[in-house]
Amino acid sequence: MMVATQSLRLVDRLPKVRGTYRANANLGQYTWFRVGGPAEVLFRPADEADLAVFLAGKPADVPVTVMGVGSNLLVRDGGVPGVTIRLGKGFAGISHDGSILRAGAACLDLNVALQARDWGLAGLEFLSGIPGTIGGALRMNAGAYGSEMKDVTLAAEALDAKGERQYVTNGALCFGYRHTGMPADWIFVAAELKTEAGEPEAIAARMMEIQAKRETAQPVRARTGGSTFANPDGAKAWELIDAAGCRGLTRGGAMVSEKHCNFLINTGEATAADLEDLGEDVRARVFAKFGVDLKWEIKRIGMRLEGGQ
Repeated sequence: MMVATQSLRLVDRLPKVRGTYRANANLGQYTWFRVGGPAEVLFRPADEADLAVFLAGKPADVPVTVMGVGSNLLVRDGGVPGVTIRLGKGFAGISHDGSILRAGAACLDLNVALQARDWGLAGLEFLSGIPGTIGGALRMNAGAYGSEMKDVTLAAEALDAKGERQYVTNGALCFGYRHTGMPADWIFVAAELKTEAGEPEAIAARMMEIQAKRETAQPVRARTGGSTFANPDGAKAWELIDAAGCRGLTRGGAMVSEKHCNFLINTGEATAADLEDLGEDVRARVFAKFGVDLKWEIKRIGMRLEGGQ
């Protein structure tokens, strides 16, 4: 694992900011899996201007990783080198101008849906079924219950690797299935979303329907990370996993959910290696049976520990 003195030296090389730097910060506590090693340095920018100062001034050799609320993230046990950025309150504003809703990248998807409901703005109900932030939803074109971000995004605002502000409209975002075509080193800071007028009661009813479906079908009370694999063309990942005999499969403290077998669960003592290796076991079994190469939907970051963990 990373050594404290090395992390402190990295902090000394970073630009002065108004936010906070923390060396050897535990990242596992921020993920839904509750596993993983530390960030060499964790940076919490005060606001967009502070983030821009950091990006413009950081040494070119320092890698940067961005994380949200860790709902679709596996941090490997060896930790994450360089600087991990976690956006906070300075990126969580929500406002609207008529039917256009603007949400900061750190806004919880659920909170955006709730605020839209209160304003009588329909079309964002599906966000109540996605356990993440708007920034992550933009990056992976998150979707559920018949809608996805490409359907409602008018434009996105981001900072590029030099800290310069970029405004990108829907077409230029190049949305695909669980993907957007923006450079990997751009950091989304806000989104403009389209809505339509609706009755708060009807919007609330739709959100309750989504929540009920989610709780019935998914292990929402477990230490999980959302859908593990993207659906391949013409198939559903969970059906392939089930047919390959993986439901309930275990490795160490990790288990394939009995309730929904496209979810991995930390039963209490799992390491990140347990979870990742179990996922690879599932991929191998599905490929052996069907010739289908499942693609990870969960983002995996950081380094494995020596010895395979």
